[in-house]
Amino acid sequence: MKHQARLLMAAACLAASAAYAEDFHGFDPLKFDGNMLSADNLKAMAAEAAKVTPPKNGKTYSIGFANLQRDISFGVLVEKGIQLNADAAGVELLIADNRLDGPTALANAKSFAERKVDYVIEFQTDANFGQTVMDVFKADGTKVTAIDIPMPGASFFGVNNPKSGFMGGSYLATAAQKKFGVDAVKTGYLVIGALPQSGVIPRMRTEGQRAGFLAQTTDFPADHIIEIDTKNTLQESFAQMNNVIGRIPPGVPILLIAINDQATMGMLQAVRAAGRADQAIAVGNGADEAEALATDPNLVAATGSFPGSYGNYLIPIALSALAGKPVPEATFVTHQMVTKANICQFYKEFPCVGEADGYVFPETEFASYLADLKKQDWLKGYEAILP
Repeated sequence: MKHQARLLMAAACLAASAAYAEDFHGFDPLKFDGNMLSADNLKAMAAEAAKVTPPKNGKTYSIGFANLQRDISFGVLVEKGIQLNADAAGVELLIADNRLDGPTALANAKSFAERKVDYVIEFQTDANFGQTVMDVFKADGTKVTAIDIPMPGASFFGVNNPKSGFMGGSYLATAAQKKFGVDAVKTGYLVIGALPQSGVIPRMRTEGQRAGFLAQTTDFPADHIIEIDTKNTLQESFAQMNNVIGRIPPGVPILLIAINDQATMGMLQAVRAAGRADQAIAVGNGADEAEALATDPNLVAATGSFPGSYGNYLIPIALSALAGKPVPEATFVTHQMVTKANICQFYKEFPCVGEADGYVFPETEFASYLADLKKQDWLKGYEAILP
């Protein structure tokens, strides 16, 4: 994961007066390179933090981590990275499974409160439960970092949603044009696997996917864009794609992109089940389904988020907060397109195959999109976590 970690950079959305002059045992959130700190540094952070905020049990810190879902690859990688850092720091990690469900997340929050954890890392998908879950922690003053889905009063760590979406959408457009031809792409259908239950932040990603695709595909018919609700799972994505594939005329390109790799794979499976794989091209998000990315001919790329490196940030952020150090309101992942030609740089178990495709991120188009995005009414209240 070292190569992945190097690709994670902190980007903060801060008030102008906020200052980060102090390096806290190798961790400065504005300069941190994403590589895991040494065990000595992590232990020193925990020891210094304990002088400021003593552990509630009087002995060692316990940090609660409520995972999105423990049996999906993204969640598995995030959990492993957090556990590795917690072990190195000498703090206890209490793990719960939110199971993609708001009521379950609330029950887990109450359990953490009863067990008197010192800090919480929340990875929960139901935006409607964000305030309710945070109310549990607010009652006893427990600080929280939220992964990917923001929660009121928590610091944020995760995906740069507008940019990762725009990258994926623009890549899909250019790859589809190479495969099918520019004119043929305009006869095709773009299917976007969304996640409406999680609110504004995932919408930033899928709207970015739409915008990135359209920025590279002029005059694409608006009625050729279909959005489905994936509910963040492969199974639901398969079912919903199966429901809509009959709306796509025979023989035209089927262009797939989604909120995450699992949703993209479910959509691809539905296309294959319909016997139309030769018409499909897909781009994922996350690059956590490395085997599929390395072997599936229809999955041409994924926007890498490198979840195995999340813990390199999250445990230092937690210990910094417990030590009374200022932490960014939002810290973003820096993304890179992962393809069959460069996958060996990130996952050594898979060979790199083929030549680099020459994809260049359309910076000018993205800057224009981001400027317009910041004016949108649906993003009011979320300005702090826009890059």
